[in-house]
Amino acid sequence: MGRKPDPAKPHYGGGSASPKTARRAQPSPVFLGTALFVLGFVSLFTGHIVTDADWSRIRSRWRSNQVRNTEPIDIWKSRYSNLYYGCSGRSPKLRSAVPENSSTGYLLIATSGGLNQQRIGITDAVVVAWILNATLVVPELDHHSFWKDDSEFSDIFDTDWFISYLSKDVTVVKRIPYEVMISMDKLPWTMRTPRKSMPEFYIDEVLPILMRRRALQLTKFDYRLANDLDEELQKLRCRVNFHALRFKKPIQTLGKKLVRRLRVMSSRYVAIHLRFEPDMLAFSGCYYGGGEKERKELAEIRKRWDTLPQDLSAEDERTRGKCPLTPHEIGLMLRAVGFGNETYLYVASGEIYGGEETLRPLRELFPNFYTKEMLAGDDLKPFLPFSSRLAAIDFIVCDESDVFVTNNNGNMAKVLAGRRRYMGHKRTIRPNTRKLNVLFQTWNQTGWDTFSRKVKKIQRGLMGEPDDPRHGRDDFHEMPSSCICQRVPVNRSATMQTRNLLSQVR
Repeated sequence: MGRKPDPAKPHYGGGSASPKTARRAQPSPVFLGTALFVLGFVSLFTGHIVTDADWSRIRSRWRSNQVRNTEPIDIWKSRYSNLYYGCSGRSPKLRSAVPENSSTGYLLIATSGGLNQQRIGITDAVVVAWILNATLVVPELDHHSFWKDDSEFSDIFDTDWFISYLSKDVTVVKRIPYEVMISMDKLPWTMRTPRKSMPEFYIDEVLPILMRRRALQLTKFDYRLANDLDEELQKLRCRVNFHALRFKKPIQTLGKKLVRRLRVMSSRYVAIHLRFEPDMLAFSGCYYGGGEKERKELAEIRKRWDTLPQDLSAEDERTRGKCPLTPHEIGLMLRAVGFGNETYLYVASGEIYGGEETLRPLRELFPNFYTKEMLAGDDLKPFLPFSSRLAAIDFIVCDESDVFVTNNNGNMAKVLAGRRRYMGHKRTIRPNTRKLNVLFQTWNQTGWDTFSRKVKKIQRGLMGEPDDPRHGRDDFHEMPSSCICQRVPVNRSATMQTRNLLSQVR
């Protein structure tokens, strides 16, 4: 078996990355005003026109909330999106994959939850395998959760691509070799690690068991690795999530076919992850005016989660912004920020609580309303028994949309928001549910222009601009900042003065 890594040392072949720099004090408005003035002279005397990236970096520090709340934006695409790109290349300092016969053992992973919760678990499993010098066995998907989907990893993801793409980082095998299994004295040990465990925990607590038993299974593996890791491990997360996890060809083919059908009808479209299914509403503990029938139905579903309190105050949850908006409210928000009734909507959702009656107000606001069922027709039949494969199709269509709208802070919303940032900052709108829930209580008592103005003000900073406040900063899957780079001016010699000044602004 392989050598146990030293937890006291960085796990890199060529030394660790530099420690994170301390956060600089915010520069004063006077300094920033002077910076803008000096940059103008830099442009004049060097012949260099300061780039949008330069101005954007200063603007994100300098603009007051009042200015941000009045500056008009293009609701379809940020003018700054082309200044950012995904960058998760492998550093030569990062230790290469340990060969199977030299590894510390075989790491088996049992994921948990729906498709995107499992996706997060798979991403972190690769990083844990790297930390442990282990050989990763292709993860086992959850067949027992609320969704009751029997799909295997190979039914949803391209297994060969997954193994090949990660070959420089982690050795991945489809199964433990038969000769190894029969030579083992005992079956693989099973354990569940605490949520958001640090790498040191895996080295101190998990590695000794793995080396002793030769094979170890980690169960319910979702969010079992700390959010804040070394930058190179964060980049490994990005390589797994945004590159190695590729859907199987039948799923990709149908997902892209639906996108083409939408594009034939309209050059651009908005995708909404509505998340108004019974399980979501029950989990949230919210109430939507359906009387005693609704209260009983959702309370019964809520009992499936043993750890959730059964006596939540629905009003308190709404005040805290924990309640998803209704389809009608989502429609009103979109119309208020500027999307006209000619806009094409793709709605990603399972069974909507209340059915067609709940959806009717949204359809009336946006008559060009489509779902995968409407677009795919009989092409969808082979996928209908499998909730994860249906979710994968929704994932593709939402990812390809011009604008993506979330309606909760769930796993699909996080994963897609992070992916869209990584893939070029495509606009993602996240409703400010806490403030919007207050506004919607009296929205029909004010004129439309006043209502629209208030919604736009509430949504400032949540419209998917690259310099928006970092909502999701505590979740790397939603804000993969280590993997997003900003483009720099081409003529480096002509911009040296600008860069020196900008280094102070940062």
